[in-house]
Amino acid sequence: METLSSLLPPLLKGARVTAELALASTVLGAVMAFAAGIGKLSRFWPARVLSILYVEIFRGTSLLVQMFWLYYALPLLGVSLGATFAGILALGLNIGAYGAEVVRGAILAVPRGQYEASVALNFSRRYTLWNVVLPQAVVEMMPPFGNLVVQNLKDTALVSLITLSDLTFRAQSLRNFTLETVPIYSLTLVLYFAMALVLMFGMRWLERSLARRVGVAAARARS
Repeated sequence: METLSSLLPPLLKGARVTAELALASTVLGAVMAFAAGIGKLSRFWPARVLSILYVEIFRGTSLLVQMFWLYYALPLLGVSLGATFAGILALGLNIGAYGAEVVRGAILAVPRGQYEASVALNFSRRYTLWNVVLPQAVVEMMPPFGNLVVQNLKDTALVSLITLSDLTFRAQSLRNFTLETVPIYSLTLVLYFAMALVLMFGMRWLERSLARRVGVAAARARS
């Protein structure tokens, strides 16, 4: 049986690729989530239509098929993407579509009185959105965003199917070479769980930090 010391280094290399993919796609997903979530509430109809189309297409189709389309089908149309970029793009656009509904719901959940107070103070719609509504809505977004971030980490396993040497790809390769199924996949489970724990604690810390800042800002506004 292969020792853990011989199995762990290649798996850690794969875990690094997985972590980088998860981080990059989460950042892209957050940008897309805010853009599409706010876009769906926009009075500018082209932005609203584009946001709705984006959300419905990427929520209504398989992430695996999206990834295959970007990596295998798009080059036939004259646009070639590297495996890493295709993986990040597919993951980011997918999580962004789900996150857009989180953003939209959190904005709509802000009490109506906040909007009325902004109108009474003669705030512009843009100022109200960025300085009154979003700071409160972001706190409400964090728990569901945390779930999406962890799900995105697990979804990175699909990039092994477009030749990226992530954790899952390394585990499969090691298993085919050594036939040590139990220790390899047990270590893989532990590594995924460890990364998920880091993400969960990070998101909870961010949620508490944002909640404190919003609370302090509200207290200052009342004083």
